[in-house]
Amino acid sequence: MSGQEGELSPSQETMLAQKSSEKSDDMLRKQVKFRKQQDLHNILAWQPPEVVTLYNANGTCGHDSEGRPTWYHIIRGLDLKGLLLSISRQELLRAKSQSCELFLRECASSGARLGKKVEKIIAVFDFEGLSQKHLWKPGGEFAQEFLTALEANYPEILRNIIVVRTSKLFPVAFNLIKPYITEEMLRKVVIPGDDWKQELPKFISPDQLPVEFGGTMTDTDGNSKCLSKINYGGEVPRSYYLRNQVRVQYKHQVTVGQGSSLQVENEILFPGCVLRWQFASDEVDIGFGVFLKTKMGERQRAGEMMKVLPSQRYNTHLLPEDGSLTCLQAGVYILCFDNTYSLMHAKRVSYTVEVLLPDKASKEKIQSLEATRQSPLQ
Repeated sequence: MSGQEGELSPSQETMLAQKSSEKSDDMLRKQVKFRKQQDLHNILAWQPPEVVTLYNANGTCGHDSEGRPTWYHIIRGLDLKGLLLSISRQELLRAKSQSCELFLRECASSGARLGKKVEKIIAVFDFEGLSQKHLWKPGGEFAQEFLTALEANYPEILRNIIVVRTSKLFPVAFNLIKPYITEEMLRKVVIPGDDWKQELPKFISPDQLPVEFGGTMTDTDGNSKCLSKINYGGEVPRSYYLRNQVRVQYKHQVTVGQGSSLQVENEILFPGCVLRWQFASDEVDIGFGVFLKTKMGERQRAGEMMKVLPSQRYNTHLLPEDGSLTCLQAGVYILCFDNTYSLMHAKRVSYTVEVLLPDKASKEKIQSLEATRQSPLQ
């Protein structure tokens, strides 16, 4: 440092500028590599697989007052598991990249029409219908991959991210992707609360906003959801599936002896956490259930504990199992791999268990909104 606190010496300024230049060069190299990998030069002519066209729950509809296009994401209709069993991750990522390139073209078109520069878009995420299926681990990993690619290759494309119709599960889902979102992008996130239909028109003119989202826009046939512009998705039919499972790397491999069971303990410190699991067995089936201990410090049999998810046999030698549940109370939850019904054969089981914590800030925001909603009128 120089003599004055907070000042850099000439050599330090040169070093800082050099590091900044090296970082910019590295980012540029990665962007060039990404554009080649995704063939972005020709991507606007690319035709996505039919399943993406029919079931990728998003769409562009209208512009804000500055001419920025609006990108809607419909979480209820998003079946990431079905999509990833029907196409490759790279194809789905390419479809997302194509959307970004289409938005850049639409921004240029809007700017030319208005006689000014338009470089950003508005993203609206409708979280109505968010459920445990949306916490499927490979789906979350794809969301993280897309956010990383978005930050690296389209860092300035988003003006605002408006989140509507959140639920108690939203803080958990948000916490999964938060590590992949920069501080700058986090500052763009807006969560209006219950009065979101009154808030959205502050960002998007009512005549550019579908009736479904608090505006006045409809399709030519009067449809309030603007189905001609926004794809509301839905469950992907199994006829599109190319595989029965997505390749998974499990954290643990164990042997459950004949006539015995294996208990995996997970301590939940507060309600609202989500317990998520994936497991597979070799050659034969395995029993599985979830229980809550009623006595601390000692092993309990399944029948002595509170039943949370009844034990049943799963053919996970044919199709791996994945699932999750929201823990409604604190305590020690037991994931029990049950082989007591087999007196002849031990079972080899591979599994991963995780405790997903809610994002504190978004949880407090939702609790504050709920408290406001529940308070009596003065």
